[in-house]
Amino acid sequence: MIKKKEAMTADNVDLHTLERQLRKRILEVHNDPSLEPKEKASRIQKIMHCPMTKSLSDKNEQRAALASLTAIARSYHDREKDILGCTHYARNVKLLANCCGKLFPCRLCHDAHSDHFIIRSETKQMLCMECLSLQPVGQWCTTCGTRAAKYYCSECQFWDDSPDKSIYHCDDCGICRQGEGLGIDFHHCDKCNACMSILMKDTHKCLENNMQCNCPICHEYMFTSTSRVIVMQCSHAIHLSCYQEYRKHSYQCPICLKSLGDMSRYFDQLQKEIESQPMPSAYESYTSSLFCNDCERRSMAPYHFFYHQCQHCKSFNTSVLKTIIDDQRV
Repeated sequence: MIKKKEAMTADNVDLHTLERQLRKRILEVHNDPSLEPKEKASRIQKIMHCPMTKSLSDKNEQRAALASLTAIARSYHDREKDILGCTHYARNVKLLANCCGKLFPCRLCHDAHSDHFIIRSETKQMLCMECLSLQPVGQWCTTCGTRAAKYYCSECQFWDDSPDKSIYHCDDCGICRQGEGLGIDFHHCDKCNACMSILMKDTHKCLENNMQCNCPICHEYMFTSTSRVIVMQCSHAIHLSCYQEYRKHSYQCPICLKSLGDMSRYFDQLQKEIESQPMPSAYESYTSSLFCNDCERRSMAPYHFFYHQCQHCKSFNTSVLKTIIDDQRV
């Protein structure tokens, strides 16, 4: 009878009591100055998966306890260098999402593991990963004095502790962006509704809401993307990494098909190839109606199997609209 009563007592262990006990043990290991970071991490991992959780009668409660402890445990941007954060950012805190009441290292981690998107400006609390203290958001931990991150934005509730990254907040964009700042290396274009290199301030062609769309290559939304976005010569935006890979096999904008740079040398080479290998005489009466992707004008040119030159701007970046033989459409 006594054993049965003991079993019932064990089965009814309060979930919150268990969490407090495990949290206390984690803090003891965390605050032990004699342990190396790797040893601390190993011991904390063992505590989190200790047999104590088996005392919970409901498997859902067991999972909830482990999930709760995992949420408050340290996460790393670079475990080998003992840099806290996540795969996206280096920071010493986690944010408590106001929408669902759960802890996440950053907004991207939240969105990747939730069925909804976080509203960053509504974040009110953070968890210091050094002392595991939940507190109001800020740049410094009010409990242990740890700096949450080198950069902190109270508007976006954004932290980044990367030592070699410059970040600024743009009020017009409503978010933080990577760079020295407005008027230094970036400017905000009201018509494009985006921050662009200050070198383009007086030369770029405006395109309304230019970056509020997906990258034409990877299809990620660019306005809030953490990857660097550039504006091509035609004014369309694209991720820099996507652009660099795409340029290896194409010279046309993937959206409007305009040339992505000065192609005069390449076009001169094509012209020489055409002159050195003329078309067979059977095609002398063939002509092609063209549309030039660069100057956006139409013209007629001698028919060729591969290349057709615009008669206005001399570009070979053209599309054949129709082929004519003795005024008969083919």
